Formats: sequence, structure tokens, C-alpha cells
Amino acid sequence: MSKFGKLLKNKARRNHYIVGILILIVTAFSFILFIQRFAYISVSKQYDGVNLEKRTKAKYEKVTKVNAKRGDILDVNGDMIAGDSTIYNIYAIVNHKSKTATGKADYVVDKEKTARMLSKYLPLSEKQLVKYLTPQNKKQYQVEFGQAGRNLSIEIKRKIAAQKLPGIHFVEFPSRSYPNGVFATNLVGITKADNANDQNSNISGVMGVEKYFNKLLSGQDGKKITKVDFNGNELPNSQVNEKQSIDGSNVYLTLNSKIQQYAEILAQEAADKYEPKNLQVLVMNAKTGAIEAATQRPTFNPTTGKGLANSWRDTLVEDQFEPGSVMKILTLSASIDSGNYDPDELYKSGSVEVGGRTISDWNNAGWGYIPLSEAFPRSSNVGMVKLEQKMGSKTWMKYMRRFDIGDKTNIPLPGEVAGGISFQHTSDQAMTSFGQSVNVNTIQMLQAFSAIANGGKMIKPQIVQKVVNTNTGKTTQSFKRKVVGQPIKKSTAKQVQKAMRQVVTKNYGTGLVYNIPGIKVGVKTGTAQIASPNGGYLTGNNNYIFSVTGMIPYNDPNYIVYITMRQPQKMTESPEKILSEVFNPLVKRLVNQGKSQTNTTQAGNQYVKVPSLLDKSTNDALSKISDLKLQSGVIGTGNKVVQQLPASGEKVMPGQRMVLLTNGAMTMPDLTGWSKNDVLKFAEITGKQVTTKGDGYVIKQSVSSGHVINDSGKIVVTLKNK
Repeated sequence: MSKFGKLLKNKARRNHYIVGILILIVTAFSFILFIQRFAYISVSKQYDGVNLEKRTKAKYEKVTKVNAKRGDILDVNGDMIAGDSTIYNIYAIVNHKSKTATGKADYVVDKEKTARMLSKYLPLSEKQLVKYLTPQNKKQYQVEFGQAGRNLSIEIKRKIAAQKLPGIHFVEFPSRSYPNGVFATNLVGITKADNANDQNSNISGVMGVEKYFNKLLSGQDGKKITKVDFNGNELPNSQVNEKQSIDGSNVYLTLNSKIQQYAEILAQEAADKYEPKNLQVLVMNAKTGAIEAATQRPTFNPTTGKGLANSWRDTLVEDQFEPGSVMKILTLSASIDSGNYDPDELYKSGSVEVGGRTISDWNNAGWGYIPLSEAFPRSSNVGMVKLEQKMGSKTWMKYMRRFDIGDKTNIPLPGEVAGGISFQHTSDQAMTSFGQSVNVNTIQMLQAFSAIANGGKMIKPQIVQKVVNTNTGKTTQSFKRKVVGQPIKKSTAKQVQKAMRQVVTKNYGTGLVYNIPGIKVGVKTGTAQIASPNGGYLTGNNNYIFSVTGMIPYNDPNYIVYITMRQPQKMTESPEKILSEVFNPLVKRLVNQGKSQTNTTQAGNQYVKVPSLLDKSTNDALSKISDLKLQSGVIGTGNKVVQQLPASGEKVMPGQRMVLLTNGAMTMPDLTGWSKNDVLKFAEITGKQVTTKGDGYVIKQSVSSGHVINDSGKIVVTLKNK
């Protein structure tokens, strides 16, 4: 071998040696890295940021949430206002491969029969149901029935389940029950599911007390942990580790059911008759600040949701408005208390110029020269301006602040507005004396009025009596009488009480219609202009906020009643007469409650509790409705009731109509004489598209009575006022 060849051979050997050493080093280094990585994973149980121990544990453990029971909301006597309930969604399996555990068919076998049976309980026609049961996608496993198949009551669910229809199933969802129907609804509030598609979802308050006390009412969820195999099946005799749920607390309100129910009746009657854009009725215990009744119109039914779109707030605290002449209670109080009131001083009523603006009395002409003592009972704007000017704007502002005008009351309700005072110009300063250029909420005014009722001491309004821990039975929060200030002296309060009495006793008083024989009531009426979006104020006889506040009895008040009404659309009576139709009977009820068993019974009977008429014969149901002094309406030719509105457990006013759906063919009833509200019940229970024309009561319908309406198109109903 040549010398050159030997050199090449030696070089190749050296290269092989070097490569081998490198491979050995890389292998050793890789092995070391592997050992380190394995050791790290073994010790930390982490890989790529994933906790392997938890991942393995999760694979072989099943964690189930245990929902806490939501606390109840009750009235002052412990009667239920809101409580836990359950609703159901219905669905149908249409895949022919589905079987029960025993091997029977678990799908819709007979579409026509299933549709026929479901049409008795769901507001859908047989034709519509067959369409749902015949999906275009042949591989679809199951179908739902839209909104008509959701939020079913336990009664309807049981009736459908009793038919034992193959393939028909239900999903249970937590819900909330409001057994009184419309009952301080906007104040109490409502709930909704946190996840509408999760049957194990919690529910949360979205309005009123339900929202404000949501955390206390909700409690704390628990959980259950069980061992499972690779396929997720629970292992027999596996250990169960359970974290107990903690049920929510019960919230007791200050509402008195008997007074609240009567206030609801009176408010609804006024709303139906005069159609105000807004109506508020409040009753407060003058001594303690406990609100015993509070309602508004428009409102909604928390069970059906009807009216919710037009009433999505609690106007008692969430709306601010100019209070009008009821503000004169505070003006007179400030004038007397500051030593600037001379009842015998004469002034010229009618109109006065302030800051380049003409301020007039409500009758424009006034009453000539009259003493200041007549300004309050006559509700003279000019007289109040004179009082404001005499005490001075700084003094007047000081008293408004003492009455907490412009400050929240911090009542335990969500969304309270503070209001405010416009005080830059002399004309604004003057106008605040009669309730313009100042914004308040209803609860603020109640609090201010309480100072006149309590010898100058201002009492905070209360809506919650106590909060009780359901697990221990102990009261965790208690809301008692709270004095939040003393804006005026006791002697001042007494003089203002007497002035309020003169409003109903003097022949020139604006509140003569509120003079109730045998009851020493003192009131102040109010008429406030409504600001126009384009500047200035709206014009027209009904474009005002009309109000009245009363103290019963005037000289030592037990109750303060405050009613406001905004823009009645049917102003067929004077505003004072309209408000008296609510105020006077309510005051009589307050004074007479508990005096005799007869009164107590009458108070309880103002509402009719709707019984369950499902599965009863049509004749028996009609007889029962007649006994309850209710009207009736029957849809269908069957001999058995399968649906009803209102639902059982709800409370309705005497004379209202119950609408029944029977098991026969869905035929059109004679709607002649039905109210618009009755027509809406008809539309809801049948699921039909109904268009109403006009207001009042039905005089004409596009589909004649007796006609089968399962496949009918739009139904047009014409109404006319009597």
C-alpha cells in the first residue's frame, strides 16, 4: 500500500472514531436529558403545563354540582311571595335506532297520534306538530318545539307524561315561583337562569329584591365526587366525597299581603279605566318607615312574563321626576321652621315675575289678595314663591338638603337614582318651591314626608324586615326604624299637619274630594308639568304628573299614602277624582283593617285564588268559575279541560275571565264582549296570531265562532269602548 493510501486509511479511522465519540456523547446527553425530564415529570406531575395528576384524576372521577336551594322571599307575616320551583322543556326523539333499557322503542312511533295528543297541551296545531316531528335532516336524533315547548309547568308536564307517548321526554330546569301573580312585581323582581341551556344551571336575580339580595338568596353550591371507570361509568361501592351545599337565606319584606293585594286591585282598575302612562301607589307605616304596599303600572306577571317588555324597571326608585305641588309640604315646613312665615300677610295671587319669567297659579287668574295661610290649601304657586323669596334661596336650599332632596335614601333596592336640584337662576330657585326644577324619586318623597308625620324626625323607608339563615334559623340582618335626620321642629310638623287637613276641609281646598267621612285625613295634591324633549314643558290637559299624598290620621299619622299618575290617556274625570278612586278606598281599608272579622274576611277575598281545573269536565269547570264570581271562555268542543289561563295558584281580581282549552277540536269562541286582556289570553293559550284593532271590548271577529282554528291564518279582532 502506498504511503498516500495509508494516510487515507488512518484519516478514515480517525473520522470513524470522532463520529463514534460524538454519537456516544449525544446519546449520553440525550439519556441524561430524558432522565432529568422523567424525574421532573415524576416529581412535579406536570407535562407541557398540564397537571398529569389532575388530568388522570379527572378521567377517573366524576364531579357533580349540587345546587343550593335559593332562599324564599316572604311578606311581613311569612306568606310566600317568591320560592323555588321547576319548569320543563319538552323534546321528541325521532331517530328510529333509539331504544329504552328494556329494548322498547324510544322514538316517536306514530307522528299523527303524538301530534294529536300534544296539541291538547301545547299551543300548536296538529299540523304544526307533525312538521316539527318530521325534520328535513333525516339523521337528526331529536327535535324541540320552539318557545311553545319551553317553560312548561309541572301540571302540563304531568298531563303529557301520563299519555305515555314513545319518544317524548322532558328536561327539568330550576325556576322561580311567584304564587301571587302580579304582586309588587317590579319591587320584588324576577330571576333568570345563568345558562338557559344547562339543566343544572343556577338562577340569579335580575330586578328588585331578587337582584339586590341575590348573593344571600343564592347560597353556596356543593359538589359530589364519585369514582368512575374508563368509560365514565360509576364504580360500585366507590367512595363518595361530598361538599354540602349551603341553602340561601330567606328575605322577609315589610309588605302586608292584604294591603298589597288591595292596592293592586285599585291600581289595575284605574289603569284599565284611565290608561295612565305610569301609575304608582305606595303605603308606608308613618311610625316605622315600613312600606306595606308598593305597586306600579305598567307592570307584568312574573309567572307568564306578560307585560315585561313594557315594564323592565322599578319606577319607585329608578325613575326621577318633578314632584309638583306635593313639594309645597316641604316649602311650608321650611318657611315656618325658619321663622319666616306670617299666615296673615296678604299677597296678590295670580302671577308673579321672577328672573324674567312669569309664574302663574294653576287657575291663572288667582284669587286676588289673599293671606299666606290660604296659599297652601289653595295650592298657590305664587304663594309658595313668596315664601321662598321671604326666607331666601340659601335658607330654602339648606332645608331641601335637610330633607335629603338630591340624595339617595339607600333603600335596599337596585338602581336608585339620586335626583337633583336646578338652582342656578332665580326663576329656578322660585320654581323649586312648588316642585318644578327639582327631580326626585318616589321613595325620596316618602322619606321627606315622614318628618311631618313624626314630629320633625325623618324616618328611612324600609322594604326589608329581616334576613333569616335557613340553615341555622337565626336572623342575620334586621331592619328596624331608623331616624336619618330632623329637618324641622316638632311644632313646625304640627302646623304643617293642620295645613294638610285644611286642604280637605276648607271650601277653597284643592283636596275636597279626599275628605272621607269619619276619617281625619290630611292631604296635599300635586300637578307637575312634564319637560318636553324639545325644551320647555308639554301642553295639554293630560300632559302632567298628578299626585296626592295623605297622612292618616293627619294629627298623629299611622300611615302615609302617596299616589302618582303620569299622563292618563283617557281623562274622562278630573285628576283629583281619578286619584280619589284609588286613595279613598285604600285609606278606608287601612283604617278599618282588623276592626272586625268581616273586614278581615273582605280584605282576604279581594283576590280570587285560581284553582286547578285541568282534567275536570268542562261543565264542572264552568260551574266552579261561576261560583268564584269569575267570567269564562271556552275554546274547543271537548268535554275535558286540558289548559287554563290564568294558571292555578295565581290570584286574580273578581270579574276577570278564565280561558279554558278543551280536548276537542280547537274551535273559535264567540269573543263578543271580551276585553283586550281576555283576547291576549286567547292568543296565548291557542298560540294563534291575533291582531286587535281599537280599544275597549270585542264587537267583531274575522273568524266566526265555532270555526275550527287549528289551520287558520291571522285572526283579526275589532274592539270598541262602551
